[in-house]
Amino acid sequence: MEVAIIALYMMVLSILGLYGFHRGMLLYLYWRHRKDTPKPPQKFDELPHVTIQLPMYNEMYVAERLLDGVATIEYPLDKLEIQVLDDSTDETTEIARAKSEQLRERGFDVTFRHRTNRHGFKAGALEEGLAEAKGDFVMVFDADFVPTPSILMDLIHHFTNPKVGMVQARWGHLNREYSLLTRVQSMMLDGHFVIEHIARNRSGRFFNFNGTAGIWRRSTIVDAGGWEHDTLTEDMDLSFRAQLRGWEFVYVPTALAPAEIPCEMNSFKGQQFRWAKGSAQTTKKLIWTVIKADLPLKVKVECLFHLTNNFAYLFLVLLAALQLPNMLMRQQMDSPELLLLDVPLFFTTCVSIIIFYLTTHQALYGDLKSAVKRLPLMMAVSIGLSINNARAVLEGLVGVQSEFVRTPKHGVREQQDGWITKRYKASAANLGTWVEIGFGLYIVATILLAMVTGSWVSVPFLVLFMVGFLYVGTLSLYQLR
Repeated sequence: MEVAIIALYMMVLSILGLYGFHRGMLLYLYWRHRKDTPKPPQKFDELPHVTIQLPMYNEMYVAERLLDGVATIEYPLDKLEIQVLDDSTDETTEIARAKSEQLRERGFDVTFRHRTNRHGFKAGALEEGLAEAKGDFVMVFDADFVPTPSILMDLIHHFTNPKVGMVQARWGHLNREYSLLTRVQSMMLDGHFVIEHIARNRSGRFFNFNGTAGIWRRSTIVDAGGWEHDTLTEDMDLSFRAQLRGWEFVYVPTALAPAEIPCEMNSFKGQQFRWAKGSAQTTKKLIWTVIKADLPLKVKVECLFHLTNNFAYLFLVLLAALQLPNMLMRQQMDSPELLLLDVPLFFTTCVSIIIFYLTTHQALYGDLKSAVKRLPLMMAVSIGLSINNARAVLEGLVGVQSEFVRTPKHGVREQQDGWITKRYKASAANLGTWVEIGFGLYIVATILLAMVTGSWVSVPFLVLFMVGFLYVGTLSLYQLR
């Protein structure tokens, strides 16, 4: 039994180390290609017709803000169509309908569509809107975004290359400094948009449309099979299908699209759950297609890491569960020092994460000091999310069906005397929240054992696990009040 537990522990650590090595490879590719700024081959002599699609569901606090933002986009009105694709069951419908009418009076071509069946959720709304869209190019904004005036002109000319099927902008953060939680989230998202997207796109690997703040060539969507709604991440699904068909994608990090980050833990966990489950569903759907595809080996390997990235949460939960029995087993071994292989594995994984996010923060904000302050909690929160996200991955793999659960937007805005936030009624705590708190207390017991037995080298890593589980779990409970 002792040998089996230790072998399992080392296997789990090795798999997580492999994902850490992959993160290091992305960091290397970023440094190698960070100056390879994408430029359109030329500019359109005559700007093409663009349809902007705005899918929304019960977004009464932000619907008007979104439409006001879209109205500031600098593009000829005779070349621009706005589709409001509303599936709402609350006041959002009347707010969005009234605002659409105001924009029409100002000369905008605005179509308001209200569905009552939510068939296909967001993907279904986009699919139905596309059937009647006037534009050859389609831009999508979720309700929590506030488009910048130049964003369309910053992206559209990349389509003068007929091989380009999608162009993605970088997400910004409207409420980055709202709280400790939003600062942590922004750091996590920045790593994705700075290191991962740049590394993948500029090195010739696949990267994905992020569901919003990007433009599609309409014929690319059609050629790839259209919007499908058998996964919760329709954006990732369509992105891989399009690139497998040979379409090229472009990422333009200088084009910024600010958005509202979830400002309470349960909303954040819900968003993470949807993304993790959707990516598992997409993996199940497309992994064999990717493996059999005629792609360069480097592209294929990156696709597999990209698709299975959230699987690491399963092993993270297992690693947390094995901490106590592994420590007890060590005390019974004649040569426990032979097991110190886990220290370099832990260390290298942590170092890759630290360099990854410090590089990101320096590139965007030039402020390493604040990055160093935020990094430990960000790492802890990533661990704390592992139970939530591991459950999502399992549900995605075994085929548990669930509806597309929107992330509540609170219409957060900053004023001189502080932040203004409108609140939704919170849902009840689920079993996962109590499991997170239970895991946190379990790690507390493990830390006490480590101190008693003199296993001091393990304590810093265990503290990350303890803080992560207890922070995520207790904040989930606290914000239900």
